[in-house]
Amino acid sequence: MRRYGSTTGSGANRGKRLAVVAGAIAVTILLSACSNDELAQQYRAGSGKGYISGNGAVTEIAEADRQGPVKFSSTLGSGATTTSEDYRGKVLVVNFWYAGCPPCRAEAGDLQAVWTKYQEQGVSFVGVNIRDQNAATARAFENTFGITYPSIMDAASGTMTLAFSGVVGPNAVPTTLVIDKQGRVSARVLGRISDASILEALIKTPLAESDQ
Repeated sequence: MRRYGSTTGSGANRGKRLAVVAGAIAVTILLSACSNDELAQQYRAGSGKGYISGNGAVTEIAEADRQGPVKFSSTLGSGATTTSEDYRGKVLVVNFWYAGCPPCRAEAGDLQAVWTKYQEQGVSFVGVNIRDQNAATARAFENTFGITYPSIMDAASGTMTLAFSGVVGPNAVPTTLVIDKQGRVSARVLGRISDASILEALIKTPLAESDQ
């Protein structure tokens, strides 16, 4: 499992690539054991923000250390059903969000940009709206930020949240997961993605791997 440092995105430093800590730490660890003390402290402090912001920490899991495929079945905002089998053989990016979340709004443009760049290269994106009960609220967010990939309205059922909770629980909003071609979690960004290049780097690893 490799961990990368986090950066604070701003107009001045936007476009700079995240410096990757040299070398990988070869360890065998359950993904569910990954935790973040800062998030726990925010929760206990009861800041009243309505979300736990995370710190942009990135965790990448070596192919040999990934757990089994995550299985899910849920309904997109369009009403269509989507399942984990729909994405088998592709790299899937899953972003947990909701419309009133400030860091979700801050990263929306980067997510759309990466989706636009990689959608023809065997990469799929799906959002998971964990709080908004009204689909119109979600659509307004998507229209504002030009989001064209689909989202699942998960607030009522919690289907997606439950599906991923035993693997890498989304301890912060936003949380972004990269799923490999076999349906296994290969990376997590806990909190806002501070630069599109970070997500691109995490996508390229499983994209280059064999389908088998």
